Order: sequence, then C-alpha cells, then structure tokens
Amino acid sequence: MKHSRLAICLILSFCTTTMAFQQPSPAPAPEDFVIGLEDILAINVWREPELSVKEIMVRPDGKISLPLVGDIQASGLTPKKLQDRITEKVKEFVASPNVTVVVLKIASQTVSIVGQVARPGVYTLGSPMTVLELLARAGGFREDANTKKLVIVRDENGQTSRFSFNYKEVSKGLNFQQNITLKNGDVVIVP
Repeated sequence: MKHSRLAICLILSFCTTTMAFQQPSPAPAPEDFVIGLEDILAINVWREPELSVKEIMVRPDGKISLPLVGDIQASGLTPKKLQDRITEKVKEFVASPNVTVVVLKIASQTVSIVGQVARPGVYTLGSPMTVLELLARAGGFREDANTKKLVIVRDENGQTSRFSFNYKEVSKGLNFQQNITLKNGDVVIVP
C-alpha cells in the first residue's frame, strides 16, 4: 500500500512538472498594438534589475510607475514607443540603457456577446479570436437560439457595420468566411 502511494505521488509530481514546462508563453502583441488600460506589461532594463519590473498593470489614468523614473504615460502608445520613452527617462541614471517592453496580458480590448448563449457578457480579447471561439467561450447556444441569424456589430471610425453569421452553415464547412476575426468593441448578437 505504501509503495503504491509513493508511486502515485511520483507520477503526479512528474505530470505536474511536465505540464508546467509545456505551458505556452504569451504570444507577442502585434507591432501596431496600442497599449490600453489594465494591460499587463513587463519592463526590462538590461543589466539593471532594480529598474526592471516583471509585471505592471496600466492604471486607470493610463500610466505606469517605474523605479527612479516615476510615472510614464503608457496607454495610447505602442510597446516600441513606450520603450523609447522609458529609454529616454532611464538615460538620466544609466548610460546607453537597453530597454524592452513586453505585453504580458491584453485586458484593454474586449468583445461582447448578447442574447441566447449560456454565458452572455464581455470577454477579453487576449489574442485573435473568431466568432466560433467567442461562442465557445460563452458556453454555446441556449435551446431557443436562432443559430442561422447571428449578427456581429462593429463600430469603426464613426461608422457601424453589420456582419451576418450562420452557425449551421459554418459548422457544415460552408461559407467559412463568415467566421471573421473579431475586433475590439465588436458585439455579437444571438437572437
């Protein structure tokens, strides 16, 4: 009995360790990604661990606080532009600083799903997401959903666009172009 418990503990330990090594790292944000409120960033100043921050959230005022440097506007900038601003500020303390900015988690971009799904609500766009992926996150359709007449509403540059989505067709491999990649602010309506 004692040997079997030890064997189970060793197997569980191996599986847990193996699974920890297999966890994917976050996908890098696109070059043109604009940092927003509540996004989580990592700031690294090479060979300057006291100036580096492993994880920092963009505050509601759009700023982050860094050691010695203080508050810096992050919201509205690309990671590269923020990197350049931090580099300029750090030059006061370090000669030729090498700064990197990594977006660890995107929380500022969201999509919504309303209507006849198990879990309607607002979902974070942490990475590219299609209509089917959002439907899966929302727990699928309720019994009385009209799966042929979904609508995606998108506001861009002051103009509203509507896209149709017929789940029955897409699930059969037809008109797969309906399964568009969602953008920040999109609303999926399930009648």
